[in-house]
Amino acid sequence: MSVTFKIKQAASTAIKELYQVDIAPSGVLVNATNPEFEGDYTVVLFAFIKQLKKSPEVLGNEIGGWLVQQHPSMFSSFNIIKGFLNLVIADAYWVNFLQEQHSNHKFGIKEHTGKKLMVEYSSPNTNKPLHLGHLRNNFLGWSVAEIYKTNGYDTVKTCIVNDRGVHICKSMIAWQMFGNGATPQSTNTKGDHFVGDYYVKFNDAYKLEVEQLIAAGKTKEEAEKQAPIMKATQQMLLDWEAGNPAVIELWKEMNSWVYSGFDVTYKTIGSDFDKTYYESNTYLLGKKIVAEGLTKGVFTQEEDNSVWIDLTNDGLDKKIVQRKDGTSVYITQDIGLAEQKFEEYGCDKSIYVIGDEQNYHMKVLKLICQKLQLPSADGIEHLSYGMVELPTGKMKSREGTVVDADDIVNEMITISKQRTEELGKVKDFSEDELKNLYTTIGLGALKFFLLRVDPKKKMIFNPEESIDFHGFTGPFVQYTYARIKSVLRKLEDVGSGNLEVDFNNHSLLKLEKDVIITLEQFPTVIEEAAQENDPSKIAIYVFNLAKTFNSFYVEHAIAKAENEEKKILRTSLATLTASVIKTAMHLLGIAVPERM
Repeated sequence: MSVTFKIKQAASTAIKELYQVDIAPSGVLVNATNPEFEGDYTVVLFAFIKQLKKSPEVLGNEIGGWLVQQHPSMFSSFNIIKGFLNLVIADAYWVNFLQEQHSNHKFGIKEHTGKKLMVEYSSPNTNKPLHLGHLRNNFLGWSVAEIYKTNGYDTVKTCIVNDRGVHICKSMIAWQMFGNGATPQSTNTKGDHFVGDYYVKFNDAYKLEVEQLIAAGKTKEEAEKQAPIMKATQQMLLDWEAGNPAVIELWKEMNSWVYSGFDVTYKTIGSDFDKTYYESNTYLLGKKIVAEGLTKGVFTQEEDNSVWIDLTNDGLDKKIVQRKDGTSVYITQDIGLAEQKFEEYGCDKSIYVIGDEQNYHMKVLKLICQKLQLPSADGIEHLSYGMVELPTGKMKSREGTVVDADDIVNEMITISKQRTEELGKVKDFSEDELKNLYTTIGLGALKFFLLRVDPKKKMIFNPEESIDFHGFTGPFVQYTYARIKSVLRKLEDVGSGNLEVDFNNHSLLKLEKDVIITLEQFPTVIEEAAQENDPSKIAIYVFNLAKTFNSFYVEHAIAKAENEEKKILRTSLATLTASVIKTAMHLLGIAVPERM
């Protein structure tokens, strides 16, 4: 139980005892005390002034006095600043917390709740490699799944692959026209890059044909429709849907090249899935649901046989759910897949990690599922995230200006090597150890940089800035962990037994207390990160913990502490700090090196 919850409970009891008024603990607002004032946590009194008919000063003195008198092992003193009751938590409370938790490697990890969660992320197209935007998507999805797992949920990680449609047909047509039978193997090219190159070749050829048709007198609109390569692509899509054997065979082969490439990237970045769905298997889903929705009156059929739903009363608009020829649209497929997922896994909550350009689509999906009274409906959540841009601006895959995930990862590892060698502290590492270290630091920097920002915000990714051993970065946290582990290796003779201290008389120095207070907040931060689907809360927390520990370590020795009691306490403090850093970084998908 967190200290903030204990304060809420104690304050609730105080109000009941002093004024015979019931205020639930959840109705008590507790914040960290403003650094300008004395105190650790603050109870905000304004909400009670009118009901209890007392001035803030009187109310604060009465409640504060009761808390200190009734709970002397928790509260040592208090002060009132206007409507704020600032409470000083007794040093004995923090020392006792450290004694109980310092060797608990599962601190912050909850027992199973019996609840089940699904997270869908990645959602790649099979006409191109994963790019920088996909990295943010993958890191968010994996991290959120792990955060919920730590909060006691059974988690299911899924991916829907967009493996059909005009986009892959463009790469297929370009390969037929320009490939001359080349393969990833014959050209020594990673499969997803190989297919992606032909997507760019298609666009180059298409633009040239459009320019030629315009020069011949066609309007831009006419030229775009009549360009031979586009007409061939549209015919290939029709042939695929008709099951043309030659088209299906080429489609399977080119997709297999892409999947082989994806697998390499996923393994490198540490992304994995419990179940992968393919659009080619799901695009017909939902037709049965449309028929049922018509029967229930949720949908209406127009004269041309198309089927619609009117959401104008819900602040949206009319939405087609089935074309006049009876074929499904994207929203219909998504409704069908949502039902299939629920039937397969029965998850209480299903989180879709999808860019913010799909905000409207996701609102429509959830609302239609609710109107259809599908059991999965209320559990649908959209983790909407902003796009990632480079300092040079937006990326466009069809023009070949997207930064591929593989290239970014390789660049990060290269920068990691340069920065680490500049520090000159790894001369005793073997070649394999150095390779692992550079990869760990490079990937750690990349993940931390992409996850440290609120998902809802757009962001600019700067590789050089992300690997700064002194900034708000993954390498700074990794270095702090390695530093602590180095200290602990030298202090192995101290062990990690119970603290031999007098709780009533032991006093903490300010920086010792700052670290312990930060450590105690870890379980609450994990809960908040899950509630808001926001891994940035973990990143911000672990950075602040590392920074706070470094401030403490600069001022106070551990091995050469002023006495044995302090040495044991600080060793325990360092042990728990290392453990929490390791757990927090794991929640971000980041490994921490034992030395660097």
